[in-house]
Amino acid sequence: MRDRVVHVIDHPLVQHKLTLMRDRHTGPPAFRRLLREIAMLMAGEITRDLPSSAVTIETPLETTPSPLLETRGIVFVVVLRAGQGLLDGLLELVPDARVGHVGLFRDPATLQAVEYLARLPPDMAGCDALVLDPMLATGNSAAAAVDHVKRTLPRSIRFVSLVAAPEGLAAFHDRHPDVPVFTAAIDRCLDDHGYILPGLGDAGDRLFGTA
Repeated sequence: MRDRVVHVIDHPLVQHKLTLMRDRHTGPPAFRRLLREIAMLMAGEITRDLPSSAVTIETPLETTPSPLLETRGIVFVVVLRAGQGLLDGLLELVPDARVGHVGLFRDPATLQAVEYLARLPPDMAGCDALVLDPMLATGNSAAAAVDHVKRTLPRSIRFVSLVAAPEGLAAFHDRHPDVPVFTAAIDRCLDDHGYILPGLGDAGDRLFGTA
């Protein structure tokens, strides 16, 4: 893929559900459901060029070659904790995929990412890693998560978010120009505290009702 690629998935159903998620009156149960549904709708574009293999199957009428996605080579890497909401929808479509976790929190003073957990499958080499975090804000957490994944030497990496800020995209691609980003929206900017505007608030808090 070309360097600094951003795919904005602007399908009307994705945008409709994103609008509902942005609404401050949408509570955690609906927020979780909407994020799961958006992940499923985005999955087609996210996985469009992942490798498949030809297998021979028997239909009710004849034997025919047919493609199967190499699902065991897919690893969803969840950036805790908000990435869990995207994972639920993607696993419904690709249940054989394996899952890794990277735990990061943002230092409120420096806005830098601090890692507290990293657990990835042991044989990542040759796999296709999809790093999941709904909010690409400053880009620090996204870049730190991809730093960790790159050390495992996967075949490819792509970053999946729901909403991104221009500043975060620039910072992320300064460190990882080779990693494409898939997102449903690029919002206006960051505020002084590193939150996306207009955004949708803290995705983790809204998922789990901890605001």
